[in-house]
Amino acid sequence: MNYELFIAKRIIAAKKYKSSISSPIIKIAIIAIALGMIIMMIAIATGIGLQQKIREKLAGFNGHVQITNFDNNNSEITLIPVSKKQDFYPTFQTVSNIKNVQVFATKAGIIRTATDFEGIILKGVANEYDWSFFEEYLVEGKLPNYDSEVSNDVLISKVISDRMALKLGDEFNILFVKNDPTKAPWIRVVKIVGIYNSGFQEFDESFVIGDIRHIQKMNRWNDDEVGGFEVLITDFDEIIPKSHEIYMQTGSTLNSESIVEKYPAIFEWISLFDNNVYLIIVIMILVAGINMITALLVLILERTQMIGILKALGGSNVSIRKVFLYNAAYLIVKGLFWGNLIGLSILFIQKYFGVITLNPETYYVSEAPIYLNFGYIILLNFGTLILCLLMLIIPTIIISKISPVKAIKFE
Repeated sequence: MNYELFIAKRIIAAKKYKSSISSPIIKIAIIAIALGMIIMMIAIATGIGLQQKIREKLAGFNGHVQITNFDNNNSEITLIPVSKKQDFYPTFQTVSNIKNVQVFATKAGIIRTATDFEGIILKGVANEYDWSFFEEYLVEGKLPNYDSEVSNDVLISKVISDRMALKLGDEFNILFVKNDPTKAPWIRVVKIVGIYNSGFQEFDESFVIGDIRHIQKMNRWNDDEVGGFEVLITDFDEIIPKSHEIYMQTGSTLNSESIVEKYPAIFEWISLFDNNVYLIIVIMILVAGINMITALLVLILERTQMIGILKALGGSNVSIRKVFLYNAAYLIVKGLFWGNLIGLSILFIQKYFGVITLNPETYYVSEAPIYLNFGYIILLNFGTLILCLLMLIIPTIIISKISPVKAIKFE
């Protein structure tokens, strides 16, 4: 029988324990652990969630890796066509973990209505385009279908829809300037079949998704010529090595660029979230540990006579220290229980109801995204428990300094 655990249980269950001098200090320690756990869970869930959402949105508009002609000069507008007759299209045979390879082309235009106009970028896509991103953020209508003949159906953002007072089913003109400015611009009459709202202001206010064949015709490209290719990979964590592999497998006239390389400032910014999360975890564990050390020292002081009696009965210092460590472990677990209960409740409420909103111009999302993974929650709980117990080993050394004779007389 584990008599140290037995004694610890008796101490915890005693009514005197619950009304003792140490009771408020113990409650404060439990609250500190619970609050620490809540803050750490929120920090990790929102930090990782925000990183993932921003990555998803950048990939949704650009793919994970773009393959274009070197002569495009890093412009958002595709100027020089690329032949579709490539070894990697429509399937990358030499690079693993590729989800999809899809063609695209972009062209600057102006939306014109009876009362207003707006500059936009028409992004042309084909029938093999992966619509899963826009399907998630579709707020009205349906996704366009470009399988058969040339289609005038387009997908626009809610930002453009509100600015131009356009609604689902409306037709409007898009003007495209020709290379010779003295000639009249091309005019395309398109119909809105869907409206999306990604919350990424930079793209929402610019991109209209349409049929790539319109751009091919205006640019006088052949049917097998496109602006470039977007490559989607299955695991974002592999984007850098996969980007290098793709670059090595493409021709000498083609350039491949990952979204990490295309938008370095954004990825440097979201990488700082990791440092913030680590800092919060360290501070919260230290605060919880310091509170537990205080509570444990008060417990030891309060139980000095008991320590003296146990020593007089032959109890070793190690055994008595275990009694108090078991006691402390119970308090830590109690704090973790309430921390998990309250923390998970807050996270689920935010995940499904979006109570906390953010400015999309600053954070690229309209509400705080939540990433829930029970793996990191379990790791966080065990890590907090172990680290706090390790911090409590040192203050229990004071038990070995207590004299049985003096302790029994202690009041």
